Amino acid sequence: MTWVIERVKRNSKQSSKHPTAGEADTGDARRDRWRKHRIARRAEFVEAALRALDTHGPDLGMEDVAAEAGVTKPVLYRHFDDKADLYVALGQRGTEILFQRLIPAINSELAPVPRIRMALDAFFSVIEEHPNLYRLLARGGLQEKVVVKADVVAEDKELIATALTALLGDYMRMFNMDSGAAEPWAHGIVGMVQSTGEWWLDRRSMGRDSVVEYLTQIIWAAIDGLSRQQGIVIDPNLPLEENKVVQMRKESEAQ
Repeated sequence: MTWVIERVKRNSKQSSKHPTAGEADTGDARRDRWRKHRIARRAEFVEAALRALDTHGPDLGMEDVAAEAGVTKPVLYRHFDDKADLYVALGQRGTEILFQRLIPAINSELAPVPRIRMALDAFFSVIEEHPNLYRLLARGGLQEKVVVKADVVAEDKELIATALTALLGDYMRMFNMDSGAAEPWAHGIVGMVQSTGEWWLDRRSMGRDSVVEYLTQIIWAAIDGLSRQQGIVIDPNLPLEENKVVQMRKESEAQ
């Protein structure tokens, strides 16, 4: 799944052997039906891989995925070049799940603190529900994982940081503040949240609500502190007059 935020695009390394959902119809009804069938079948196998991942952990094999899907490995290899191709597809599915929750939360018309809290909860709910998927994508190990780590995790971090940069920059300009701080702020927030997420998955020394609340207060304290330095006081529990949002959509919709 490829997404666009503002002017930034993710370049997925999809195999040219396999059709993708963003491809246009060719005009050949039979060929198009077959292509759509293969796209749907590949998506079914990705969902089976997610279930197998929950059961077997990040070191799952293609035989585990095939067993979960109820097919043989040769059938699976008709839809994926190799394990690395499957990992890429899992990463793209993870991106889709995350952004389907995260972007509406970031763009919610709420007061600043509830808005921050909702966005953080969206992220932590995804990694709580799919911990092995996150571990597979975020941590190195097998050569195939390195490919996915470079293509998915790094690009997702860049996308989210770019979205936050645009959002923070819009608000800072609205308050006549120097928006130059928006980009390092955004990358700092994304890095902090990701690092905390990895720690939390390993330790689970507190519930999701607690870690989300602690991070919410840290992020708000930084925003509040900087704005007060500029003589601007923002009520954390009242929606702002203008609701700034970021636009994110599938790359296929942006063509």
